[in-house]
Amino acid sequence: MQIVDDFCADGFVVVRGAVAPDVVRRCVDVIDAELLRRAVDPRDPTTWTEPVVRLACPEGPAFAAAGTSSALWDMYDALLGAGRWVNRAGVGGTVPVRFPSTRDPGDAGWHIDGSYDVDGAWWINVRSRGRGLLALFLFTHVADDDAPTELIVGSHLDVPRLLAPFGDRGVFFGDVTRKLSASTFHRPRMLATGLAGDVFLCHPFLVHRATWPHLGTGPRMVAQPAVAIHEPFALRAGIDVCPVERAVLAALSGRAH
Repeated sequence: MQIVDDFCADGFVVVRGAVAPDVVRRCVDVIDAELLRRAVDPRDPTTWTEPVVRLACPEGPAFAAAGTSSALWDMYDALLGAGRWVNRAGVGGTVPVRFPSTRDPGDAGWHIDGSYDVDGAWWINVRSRGRGLLALFLFTHVADDDAPTELIVGSHLDVPRLLAPFGDRGVFFGDVTRKLSASTFHRPRMLATGLAGDVFLCHPFLVHRATWPHLGTGPRMVAQPAVAIHEPFALRAGIDVCPVERAVLAALSGRAH
């Protein structure tokens, strides 16, 4: 399956049109209402005083419909294995709403996302405890000028050997990119652009960052939840190894570049 092979090599796939347009509109209406409760009007630029406003992704019927898209569930099965990921009637995660601005938003550094809590901080381990994928749900159109997320293609193959010495306890997520070699940052890069309803599915070890400035004309809304897994990856070669795990094993064995 070519899309799975591309995922193992690049660290992400894009499911275009994963969320239906009417569902996207209903989700955006709810996000708009949340912003208005914070005195931010998505249609009034005079209220856009901060470059980013971060919301917990709302719950409710619209987001349940977005999160249970059959196109996404089929891809979760393909990348993680049927029955291994947590079936959630919603999207989850956070929605950083980014507004046109030339100010540094303060959250634009390279990183991989943490998966579990250790003493109030987000940590990650080589078995990816708690997280099977990072999803990027585009609820608005995102073009090059709209502060898209930037991905380092293939960087998920550099992270496992760095994490392995920390064992099951893992390491604070913020320490990971500081330990990566310069070669990671010389890899090709990709902007997560597309139309509202597109969803990027990323390997949990893919290095990424927010970009700025936002030179577009309106708010950019992207949810960024984890796709949770019931059990950490076993990291034992065999017939039940899913593509996410396969990429980790290839990196640990030195077969991936």
